[in-house]
Amino acid sequence: MSFEKLGLRTELLKALAQKCYACPTPIQDQAIPAILEGKDVLGGAQTGTGKTAAFALPILQQLSESRAQVKGPRALVLAPTRELAAQVCYSFQTYGKRLNLRSHVVFGGVGINPQIKALSQGIDVLIATPGRLLDLAGRRAVDFRNLQCLVLDEADRMLDMGFIHDIRKILKLLPTKRQNLLFSATYSPEIKRLSEDILNRPEMIEVARRNTAAETVAQSAYQVPKNQKRILLSQLAQDGKWEQALVFTRTKHGANRLATQLASDGIDSAAIHGNKSQAARERALSAFKNRSVRVLVATDIAARGLDIRDLPFVVNYELPNVPEDYVHRIGRTGRAGKDGQAISLVSQEENKLLWGIEKLLGRKIDFVGNEKPVNSSARHQPKNTPSGSKPKNRSTSKRSSNRRSGNKNGSDDRERRNSNSKPWNPGESDRQPRSRCRRRKPAPSRNSESEVASKPPNRFRKFFSKRATASSR
Repeated sequence: MSFEKLGLRTELLKALAQKCYACPTPIQDQAIPAILEGKDVLGGAQTGTGKTAAFALPILQQLSESRAQVKGPRALVLAPTRELAAQVCYSFQTYGKRLNLRSHVVFGGVGINPQIKALSQGIDVLIATPGRLLDLAGRRAVDFRNLQCLVLDEADRMLDMGFIHDIRKILKLLPTKRQNLLFSATYSPEIKRLSEDILNRPEMIEVARRNTAAETVAQSAYQVPKNQKRILLSQLAQDGKWEQALVFTRTKHGANRLATQLASDGIDSAAIHGNKSQAARERALSAFKNRSVRVLVATDIAARGLDIRDLPFVVNYELPNVPEDYVHRIGRTGRAGKDGQAISLVSQEENKLLWGIEKLLGRKIDFVGNEKPVNSSARHQPKNTPSGSKPKNRSTSKRSSNRRSGNKNGSDDRERRNSNSKPWNPGESDRQPRSRCRRRKPAPSRNSESEVASKPPNRFRKFFSKRATASSR
């Protein structure tokens, strides 16, 4: 099926043809007709299958058919990260450049005054992150009275980042009568509860099994000690002559450190994470896209917002703590049916995290090489106690027995240790035990040694003189 059979306008079809999009993806094939009919939609599909176009195209079609001279937005798209919000806005502007519609994006990290000025001039589609949108609403810079459609993009990520309270505050500001669209790459119980609160008899669209990666992504892993990961990564990049690779770490400090280390190995690299300013993040992403930087080291904040064309490699330098984040990480490659490779560097401490990822995917991730991973046989099993030994139990410990016998301080043990201790014998060593009280040394006298011996200490001299006077009487 082609896009023409979906009933899209000619202006939209020309924009798609310019992007070399001939046939819709499965999520687009099912979502676009449902949205054009005005239904609420709950869509789930793998990362990189064209979810943005699935809601952007029909929204642009609906807004172009109903002209309105209003300043407030008629469509609102909420996104969890700055990169994703900017990407969605770029898609709206690209698809709707032949339509007389205005799209604008607002997010934190930049000045708010230019955003207020742009909103005052009037827009049709507003793409925003929840925090900055609430700031603008608090300043009364945005008017939602004419809102017709609300989109929650990557809703599961917004819940993971703690935006649920901001979302509920925003919902109270919106008109009750509106069309609601919720799209997500993973489908958790929390997403189901959120959809029940927002959506009204939604159209369920799920084109693939939940929480799965694209089949075009080849997944592999290396068992490597933690302190040797950077050496292996540099070797893989240099031997394989990688032109582009997106590397994920858990922490912002780890991303900066790894980018510096790779640069010292002769590999051009840059880091992108939440502590970077928006200008620095845009410069790093632009350098990576034009391939002046070979390796981009990122945290999970970039897992949902990066759309890099024909990205060949994604590397999990550190496995994520949440298995669903693995799906979004490797979803940066193998997009739109293209092939990609996802490589994970797994230390012995991360075997448990790998097991959680395999359980989510429903498949095993093969290790590179013939050697087995460290403790791989026991990776999915609890640790066994040695044969013939009983597992430790707090109730059988010596301290617990003392508590049951009423001896809370363990005085029996201290008495036993004191009775077994050997008394000090001054004949065994020349060293005397130190006294706790420092003895006061007598002040040296100028008289001879006989006079010193015959005279008592100064503090007793008055006492002995009184005693001698009494006896003489």
